[in-house]
Amino acid sequence: MKHRQTLKNIVVMAMVDGSLNAHELELLSARCAKWGLDEGELRDAISHALSDDAAITLPTDEASREPFLTELLQMMAADGALVEAEKRLFALIAARLGYDREQLESLITRLTSGDRK
Repeated sequence: MKHRQTLKNIVVMAMVDGSLNAHELELLSARCAKWGLDEGELRDAISHALSDDAAITLPTDEASREPFLTELLQMMAADGALVEAEKRLFALIAARLGYDREQLESLITRLTSGDRK
């Protein structure tokens, strides 16, 4: 999955609770710097997330699934509060990617404990 699309995806996830706070914007800015994306691309991602066409595009290759879920989870946690809508969307995405409950819980445990093997 290309970085521009990943950026759009994580902005959509960030907007599920209806706003972007300073911590989320900081994470988005860091991702743009890491991926070589500019301010215009971030603005485009935010515009996409605010549009009626806002959607999360799932990765098509198996190798991208876990890194994709990792990015989503990090964005969900950036503001310090996991709202129910974010949790539901994350669980739905994980299910669509073929993760069962046990695999998802294992992934979340690994990510939240800092063990990212």
